[in-house]
Amino acid sequence: MALETLSPDWDFDRFDDGSQKIHAEVQLKNYGKFLEEYTSQLRRIEDALDDSVGDVWDFNLDPIALKLLPYEQSSLLELINTENKVLNKVITVYAALCCEIKKLKYEAETKFYNGLLFYGEGATDSSMVEGDSQIQMGRFISFLQELSCFVTRCYEVVMNVIHQLAVLYTSNKNAPKIIETSGVHFQTMYEHLGELLTVLLTLDEIVDNHATLKDHWTMYKRLLKSVHHNPSKFGIQEDKLKPFEKLLLKLEGQLLDGMIFQACIEQQFDSLNGGVAVSKNSTFAEEFAHSIRTIFANVEAKLGEPSEIDQRDKYVGICGLFVLHFQIFRTVDKKFYKSLLDIGKKVPAITLTANIIWFADNFLIQKMPAAAKLLDRRSHHAIKTQRENFLQQKAQLLTKEMQSYYVFVSSWMTKMESILSKEQRMDKFAEDLSNRCNVFIQGFLYAYSLSTIIKTTMNLYMSMQKPMTKTSVKALCRLVELLKAIEHTFYRRSMVVADSVTHITQHLQHQALNSISIAKKRVISDKKYSEQRLDVLSALVLAENTLNGPSTKQRRLIVSLALSVGTQMKTFKDEELLPLQVVMKKLDLISELKERVQTQCDCSFLYWHRAVFPIYLDDVYENAVDASRLQYMFSALRDCVPAMMHSRHLESCEVLLECYDKEIMEVLNEHLLDKLCKEIEKDLRLSVHTHLKLDDRNPYRVGMKDLAHFFSLNPIRFFNRFIDIKVYVTHYLDKTFYNLTTVALHDWATYSEMRNLATQRYGLIMTEAHLPSQTLEQIFIERTSNNKHLNTINIRHIANSIRTHGTGIMNTTVNFTYQFLRKKFYIFSQFMYDEHIKSRLIKDIRFFREVKDQNDHKYPFERAEKFNRGIRKLGITPDGQSYLDQFRQLISQIGNAMGYVRMIRSGGLHCCSSAIRFVPDLEDIVNFEELVKEEGLSEETQKAARQLDSVLTDLTRNSAEGTEYFKMLVDVFAPEFRSPKNMHLRNFYIIVPPLTLNFVEHSISCKEKLNKKNKGGAAFTDDGFAMGVAYILKLLNQYQEFDSLHWFQSVREKYVKEIRAVAKQQNVQSTSQDEKLLQTMNLTHKRLEVCLQEFELLYFSLSSARIFFRADKTAAEENQEKKEREEESVKTSNGDLSTAAHADPVVK
Repeated sequence: MALETLSPDWDFDRFDDGSQKIHAEVQLKNYGKFLEEYTSQLRRIEDALDDSVGDVWDFNLDPIALKLLPYEQSSLLELINTENKVLNKVITVYAALCCEIKKLKYEAETKFYNGLLFYGEGATDSSMVEGDSQIQMGRFISFLQELSCFVTRCYEVVMNVIHQLAVLYTSNKNAPKIIETSGVHFQTMYEHLGELLTVLLTLDEIVDNHATLKDHWTMYKRLLKSVHHNPSKFGIQEDKLKPFEKLLLKLEGQLLDGMIFQACIEQQFDSLNGGVAVSKNSTFAEEFAHSIRTIFANVEAKLGEPSEIDQRDKYVGICGLFVLHFQIFRTVDKKFYKSLLDIGKKVPAITLTANIIWFADNFLIQKMPAAAKLLDRRSHHAIKTQRENFLQQKAQLLTKEMQSYYVFVSSWMTKMESILSKEQRMDKFAEDLSNRCNVFIQGFLYAYSLSTIIKTTMNLYMSMQKPMTKTSVKALCRLVELLKAIEHTFYRRSMVVADSVTHITQHLQHQALNSISIAKKRVISDKKYSEQRLDVLSALVLAENTLNGPSTKQRRLIVSLALSVGTQMKTFKDEELLPLQVVMKKLDLISELKERVQTQCDCSFLYWHRAVFPIYLDDVYENAVDASRLQYMFSALRDCVPAMMHSRHLESCEVLLECYDKEIMEVLNEHLLDKLCKEIEKDLRLSVHTHLKLDDRNPYRVGMKDLAHFFSLNPIRFFNRFIDIKVYVTHYLDKTFYNLTTVALHDWATYSEMRNLATQRYGLIMTEAHLPSQTLEQIFIERTSNNKHLNTINIRHIANSIRTHGTGIMNTTVNFTYQFLRKKFYIFSQFMYDEHIKSRLIKDIRFFREVKDQNDHKYPFERAEKFNRGIRKLGITPDGQSYLDQFRQLISQIGNAMGYVRMIRSGGLHCCSSAIRFVPDLEDIVNFEELVKEEGLSEETQKAARQLDSVLTDLTRNSAEGTEYFKMLVDVFAPEFRSPKNMHLRNFYIIVPPLTLNFVEHSISCKEKLNKKNKGGAAFTDDGFAMGVAYILKLLNQYQEFDSLHWFQSVREKYVKEIRAVAKQQNVQSTSQDEKLLQTMNLTHKRLEVCLQEFELLYFSLSSARIFFRADKTAAEENQEKKEREEESVKTSNGDLSTAAHADPVVK
């Protein structure tokens, strides 16, 4: 590099050739490129790490965000500092009042509007119980008290503004003039006053349109009357009730009677005791009227035009100011009144906030009945007709409007991308900045127009209670998407926008300063000094000084107030003043660009029109090509979340948020996700079964929807969840295919093919079912035998036996099993009742309750081992068995008996299905007896046909149902097991851990005996124990109690810990070369692994056995289910009776 070769003491010639500047710019460009490349590299890494993070469109997810709004560090007194002390005071007072009005407006818009609007939301009529309304209102009283204080403050500020203006524009010749006001018009003051009046009339409108609030208020007052009659019952002191009732009356009178605005304008503005005179001040009256007319002239020119910015809001303020002027001075300008009303032809209604719509004609007629008489009824009627015509025209033109805006916004987005991706040329820097400024403002103007169309149309339909056509709804939803697309574009390019905004602001300030300095020179060159001229000069100096700095709200406000004074006495030529005003307006817009765009693109009003969401989703589903627009709609639906945070009528705003979240998700599932799942499943099925003759699927004839577009969408963030359509559909198909394969294992190949097709066609990554491709067999094996082989019995043996001996043997077997179980349960009860056993179990239960918090709610392994050892000490049988061994055998026998019953049932079903396979169609079985009678065959043949019919009926019924023997055996013993007299059985769950330990030891020893010569007592399986434990736990309804021990988890942790410890020791010992020690360790390691494996096998067996007894249901839930089934059957039988009763007369 050139600069690096220079020595540090090189002395530049005082004529700079500009090379250093060029070099610095090159370095800055290189650095900028590096930053861009690094950012994209980081994004790629982020995407690679987690696909669910991706490019999810949510501003709130930004870890770092840019705030462009400049913050003012200096106070107003420091900013307004000229040598003209009087002017300083005037500007300071007015600036302070304007700042206060802005603060009040912000507080109203964020806190009070939303608090009132959302009152009563989040609770449907069905979920509301008696007294909920009063509780909600009780919570809301404090909010109303805060609102009352806020309204009172607004009244004081309005009073102060009027007084400050009246003192400046006084018609009293004797009073000293503060400053010369002949050409000074503080238009900004009136605009701000209009904003505050708008806030008050908005509050009135919200309360007026809020039926729920008024109903709840009435109920609350009625409740207070009840409390009044019996305060002690409610625990309230009587002396506190009176003041509270007075407070409520005050709140009602001030806030709920629609008098907030009226009370403000009806204040006593004339100060008593010879203070400020307002109503008799003709100069002030004239100035007031002049300012209203001036603001109106500016507003009227822009209303309804593409360049409209905030004229609608100002128009509401003008109407408020006009009514205030009439209230104070009692004069009305008929021509101006008519002009105000004529705006209704251009703008039929104005949205104040959310779903609150405002009609100027209604407002003016209501607030100024005297002035209303000046116009005939026809004029008023014409305005109402105009409103209805507007709505009809809007419905017809909406689609066309949407299409044209689609083109406008798309071309604007392209322009944004192109203008921001181009490097700025230094030779055309100013021109480039002007272009950027215009593009930004154009984007904001589109956002404003779109927002106005959507809000006005939707709210007008709602207000006039007219139904919207589906076409209109779709068009409006498209406009919402466009609105969000504008916000997205600004957000996506926020880095470049942030960079440009600061330059544009400086450029505009520079233009304004140039304009002001020309005017200042003009004033200085005129040597005729007067107080008025000095005021003008001071004002221009103030404007100049304030513009030299960041473009904060306070500075721009001071400049506009200073220019109100500085533009009098022809200091500016007409051709200079207009460009200056344009520059100041642009400066206002650009300085608050991000905030203004955010406000215009805020779609929180959609909460009140969420009925359109299902129609929108149906449309998205039908036109899957545009699936990506879903992101925009969800972004719009999320906008009302910040507003909901201000709700105060529920326990917490979270309740309201959950309710909204649930509602939106239900609609999404019903109208999009579930439909999509069903359609994809249907498509896969039809594609796999093309060999069958199905409906016509030729896309040229029946059309085709490419639903794959939905799966290329990034996850949509909504509240605290990501909605991933691809994952949702994949999960649905996985679940369906798995369940259906389980039911019919022979279909595994078909579902496997459908999985592959889903991956190829839709890119869905499916999960393999890992189910066996054939039916599992159930076998009973002989325990011991003197022969070299063991006898077995399986389902087919049972089926053959039933075929030979008839189905009667099934009931005999089950009855025998019942008798067997009775005997075994008697022994079981005796064992559990034994004092040694019972006391130990109670001690163990108490111990577990005490230590469960320290043990992470896991039953300690050591405790089970201790129990085993303790039982051994009680005594051993001659063949070396402890009492616990015998108890384990008892449970295994019970389990084997249950397994045998299941095999009998399976054999019965197998026999039925084998017998019925010759029947062609189970759904449509012909009646042979009727056919034989028709043919007139012999009596013997008819008897044989009747017999065949009866056999077929039995077979179909048996193959379809099969008797639930398990359920019978649970139902018969459960009441006795759960009865209070058998309380000692309730300790069973705590003996299961020692039992499992005993079982595992027994199982390992049996398996080891298989490898020995003497195979006495050898066995490789014993499933009866798991079945027995599952059955007894079900009888005692103790699944939850046993699960609370987390026993198998405790075992797993214990063995894994020991295995790791041994492995660690092995690593250490492998270096010491001690062979014997290493062998011992290997054996220990192997033994631990075998134990762990046995426990795992037992856990799987027990989990499987529990499925037979519906482990998911508790006894209470099963009883409830049974009750509901009985009620349903009663209803249906009643229904059958009633229909039969109705049918008889008709037959006659």
